[in-house]
Amino acid sequence: MSDTQPTFNDRAALWSQLQQGQQDWDLVIVGGGIIGAGILREAARRGVKALLVEQRDFAWGTSSRSSKMVHGGLRYILQGDIQLTRESLQERERLLREAPGLIDRMGYYFTVRKRRFPGRVAFSLLLAFYDVLAGIKDHHYLKRGDVLQKFPGIDGNGLKGACYYTDTVTDDARLVLRILQEAISAGGYAANYVKVEGLLKTDGMVDGVVVVNTENGERVELRAKAVINATGTWADRLRNEVNPEVRVRPLRGSHLVLARSTLVVPDCLTIFHPRDKRPVFAFPWEGATVVGTTDLDHDQDQDAEATISSDELDYLLEAVSGQFPQHDITRADIISTRSGVRPVIGSDKSKDPSKERRNHAVWVDQGLVTVTGGKLTTFRNIALDALQASTGTLGELHVMEPDESVFGVPDISAADIGTDDEGWAQRLTGRYGAYAAELFDDANKAEQLKIENTEFCLAECRWAARNESVVHLDDLLLRRTRLGSLLHMGGEVLFPALEKICAEELQWDGDRWQAELARYREIWLRHYYLPAD
Repeated sequence: MSDTQPTFNDRAALWSQLQQGQQDWDLVIVGGGIIGAGILREAARRGVKALLVEQRDFAWGTSSRSSKMVHGGLRYILQGDIQLTRESLQERERLLREAPGLIDRMGYYFTVRKRRFPGRVAFSLLLAFYDVLAGIKDHHYLKRGDVLQKFPGIDGNGLKGACYYTDTVTDDARLVLRILQEAISAGGYAANYVKVEGLLKTDGMVDGVVVVNTENGERVELRAKAVINATGTWADRLRNEVNPEVRVRPLRGSHLVLARSTLVVPDCLTIFHPRDKRPVFAFPWEGATVVGTTDLDHDQDQDAEATISSDELDYLLEAVSGQFPQHDITRADIISTRSGVRPVIGSDKSKDPSKERRNHAVWVDQGLVTVTGGKLTTFRNIALDALQASTGTLGELHVMEPDESVFGVPDISAADIGTDDEGWAQRLTGRYGAYAAELFDDANKAEQLKIENTEFCLAECRWAARNESVVHLDDLLLRRTRLGSLLHMGGEVLFPALEKICAEELQWDGDRWQAELARYREIWLRHYYLPAD
């Protein structure tokens, strides 16, 4: 066993500390998605004694169910939001420099067809401006024949060519975990499956929270100088204890995951839906092909996992069939689905969801700081804004320090990890930072091999089970890794090996394993596969 300090806090030990009141907290952050993790990272590096609590697992909500794109947002230019685009592109380039292997550049293709706007000239001018804002030059035009060769089976009717540019792709859940790793290394604390049940006040000002350990039902009162509500689509719920406004419009976006052999797309392709002309993307991700997204009001139970509807599934299949008519892709070709809920600022449901702006907002009510909305790409700037709003109770933090990196850049070679695959080594380093060199230390040879057509290995499951606050099997298969979304029937081929790993690393006996397996299968079938309706 490695002697290196675990990447995450010991959950049981931290809960014991909370019960005993052993820590005086400067800041409590509610919400363990990308924004909450970013706040913890920025607070910890500034010496703030900060605790993050998440009611379910880290990245359980939107932050594991996005479109996986770290991008500037071309459509924001068309909406006139140049500042958001510039900010997003600057952060995109920063993340590319800091976390290669976790944030990777990808080619994007926008097909140009007869009698469809925008044409080549208009879109090329847009891309030129996009590159200027990013500080790069990375766009060009492909002729019709080159497009047909690059995307086999694409509809050639009216096809003139395609405009090429670049954005980036990530594993969003892994991004959250890596940020938390950096935050905890800097002195932050984080606990999953700890739910805030209410706010504490002194003289009318919020100065703490009541939390419950959802695994055992125990409750603790936590006092702090400042409390930040970073709960995303749940932001109104906690804020409503001090302000009755309803400002968040939950919008659901759903995706299909197909085997790469079913739909081969070497880069991201923009598909204009034949029904409403909305852009839908098909892109390679983790050895599979992803198609999405939808954009509609989320009227499902917000406390349940978001689930794709039959209408959404048919809509996405229609988009693929319209662009690749020869492929005959059906429900039988779908490996998995996923649905996430975006916290968009704006409660006017008469407005087209796709036209809602993606800006974030920060409100302060009786000392409670609420932050929501925004983009995955700009999580750091959003976190800094939230911290800045907390300085009234935390004191001056010198928050705006734009040159500081989010991630430490470890000096690790492929040989240090134990592989001769340089690309895979970069991927593992991007995902695990300095700890990548230890991934294989206690794994057997079989666990060090890539699984089927993915870039994951069982050594990652062992590492996560030991070091990354895994409580349930779905934590391991749907967020620490993405094997449950990439393999047939949620990764059932791995269950015998995972039972052994969980017994050794989590001390799960046979009864616990069977209970976790039943729980995981129910979650996967209901929320990550085909809709029941």
